Amino acid sequence: MLLVVTYSASARGSLRNVRRSHEECVVRSFGRSALLEATELEAFLALRLREKHPEDVQIEVTRPLNEFIEVPEHVREAVQAYETREHACTPYSAFAAGTDLPDVKTMAKREL
Repeated sequence: MLLVVTYSASARGSLRNVRRSHEECVVRSFGRSALLEATELEAFLALRLREKHPEDVQIEVTRPLNEFIEVPEHVREAVQAYETREHACTPYSAFAAGTDLPDVKTMAKREL
C-alpha cells in the first residue's frame, strides 16, 4: 500500500479531491493522509500530488504487520495480559512492574 501524508491545507484539499474522484483506490482515509492500493494508478495519483505540492506531500510504501512473525511472543503475551487486567485504568508501566512482562523502556529500545 501507499501512505500519502499531506502537510498543508492546499495539499489536503488536493488529496480530498483525489479521494472523491478515485474512491475505489482508497483503502483508508485519515483526514490529512490516506492509504492507497499499490498499483500504477495509485502511484500516479500519489506522485501527482507530490508534483503539485512538492514540500507538502510525503509518500511511503507500507505493508500490513504480521504480528505472529514480526512481533516477539513476549510482547504479544504482554498485550493479552494487559487487555485482560482487572482494573481498566491501570497504566501499563504500573501493571508490568514486578512481573516478567517487558517494561516500556526496554520495549522502546528494541526494534522489531
